[in-house]
Amino acid sequence: MKKLFIAMAFGAASLTLQSCGGSNKASDSADTTTMATDTSMGMADTTAMATDQMDIEFANKAAVGGMAEVELGKLAQEKATNAKVKDFAAMMVKDHGMANEELMSIAKTKGITLPTMLDDEHAKKKTELSAKSGMDFDKAYVAAMVEGHEKTLSLMEDGSKNCKDGELKAFAAKTAPVVKSHLDMIRKIQSEMK
Repeated sequence: MKKLFIAMAFGAASLTLQSCGGSNKASDSADTTTMATDTSMGMADTTAMATDQMDIEFANKAAVGGMAEVELGKLAQEKATNAKVKDFAAMMVKDHGMANEELMSIAKTKGITLPTMLDDEHAKKKTELSAKSGMDFDKAYVAAMVEGHEKTLSLMEDGSKNCKDGELKAFAAKTAPVVKSHLDMIRKIQSEMK
């Protein structure tokens, strides 16, 4: 609604500027410059009004975490020796892949640009896991999944309460129970491996 109001206000301002046109070339170029400045400021203001900074941070953290779950899941599908770990990894690729697509779709409508690569923390974890094999890999992957899902669950629970954007809030509320079930599963797998 705010975007529509701003667009209508800008349109009215543009018509007013056009109807006041004179023969002074310097004045015409000044009006054009002003209009261009007003246009860019209007777009920036619209984006700022549309999405709260904390919501953007939530979306970015959720996107990086989701990408990490998928990438580490693919790695575990190749390297894990434990069948339950392999099955869990396949579920990570599927479930977090779908959540990532949903989040990307929401972010696109909000004008939020999500990261497309892992952050340093997750890239380092992937490198560390890549260097392991056999049971060492399985244990390290499972430990990473427990830690990652604890953080993600906390993020989703916080987002479901504190996101100002309704779609992001609903995404967090819908995703939290899925992450909780993943956490319960991976903790069970971890306890069986000791």
